[in-house]
Amino acid sequence: MIVRDRPTGLRLFITMRGSVMPSIWKSLLFTVVLAVVVTATHGELWHQKIRVTTIPFTLMGLPLAIFLGFRNNSAYDRYWEGRKLWGELVTRSRNLARQCLSLVDDGAGDPAPGGVLRSRMLRRAVAFAHALRHGLRRSDPAPDVAPHLDPGEWQSLCGRVNLHQALMLEMGADIARCRRAGLLDSVSAATLDTTLSGMVATAAACERIKNTPVPFSYTLLLHRTAYLYCFLLPFGLVDAIGYMTPLVVGIVAYTFYGLDALGDEIEEPFGLSPNDLPLDALCRVIEIDLRDALGDPDLPPPLSPVNYWLR
Repeated sequence: MIVRDRPTGLRLFITMRGSVMPSIWKSLLFTVVLAVVVTATHGELWHQKIRVTTIPFTLMGLPLAIFLGFRNNSAYDRYWEGRKLWGELVTRSRNLARQCLSLVDDGAGDPAPGGVLRSRMLRRAVAFAHALRHGLRRSDPAPDVAPHLDPGEWQSLCGRVNLHQALMLEMGADIARCRRAGLLDSVSAATLDTTLSGMVATAAACERIKNTPVPFSYTLLLHRTAYLYCFLLPFGLVDAIGYMTPLVVGIVAYTFYGLDALGDEIEEPFGLSPNDLPLDALCRVIEIDLRDALGDPDLPPPLSPVNYWLR
C-alpha cells in the first residue's frame, strides 16, 4: 500500500511511485504517436480520408466512463472488504489473547500446564496469520510460520494443503485438552471456540475474494472498448481541433487506460503490487500484540513504508 501525502505543484505531474503510469505508459505512448500521425496526415490513410464525426465518440464515451467507474467501484469493494476482513482478524486475535489469559486456569499448584497451553495457542494464532497471508499470496510460509511453532509440530504441519486450517484444528484440540484437564469450564470453552470460528470465517472470506475474480469476459469487454475508443479518437477530433488532437487524445487515453489499469490492480487486494493491502504490516501488528500479551520482551518493531510502500 502506498503511504504518502498527496503531491502538489509540479510533483503532481511527475510523481510515479504509486501511479498507474508505469503500467500504461507503453499503450499511452502508442496512442499519442498514432494521434500525431493522424494529425500530420489530416486523417488520411492510403490517400483516403477517414471521416469520423464526434457523434459516435459522444455516444460511446459516456457509457464507457460509467462502466469503467462501475467496474472500479466493484474492484474497490473487493479491496475494502479485504481490508475489513484483516481488521477483523486483528480484533479477533486480540480477543483470543485476552480470553486465553483470563479464562484458562493455571491449574491448582502447578502453573505450567495452563501457561504452556496459553503460550502455544497464542503463538499458533501468530502462525495462523502468517500462514493465511502466504496462502493468499501463494508464497512459502516456512520463514514466517516455523519460528512460532515447535520443530516437531512444524514438521508435521508443513506438508498440509491448507496450513492455516491445520493450525486452527490444533488450536481447537488445545481447547479440548484444557477442557479435559479442568483448566477451562464449558462456558469459557464455548467463548474461545466462537473466537476461533470467527477467525476461520475471516480466512474463508479472504479465500472467497482471492478465488473469485471479476468475470473475465466483463473485464475483457471494457479493456477492448477503452482501447478501440482511444485508437479511433484521433480520426474524430483532427478536423475539429487540428494540432491539439495529440494533447486531447493523450489526456482522454490517460484517463481511460488509467481507470482500466487501476481496476486490475485493486481487484486482487492480497497481492504484492504497491497498491495492494499491507498484509506483512498487519501480520506484524498481530505478532506484536500477541507476543506482548505473553510478556515477550524481544518484540519486533512495526513495519514502516520503504520508498512510500508499506508491504
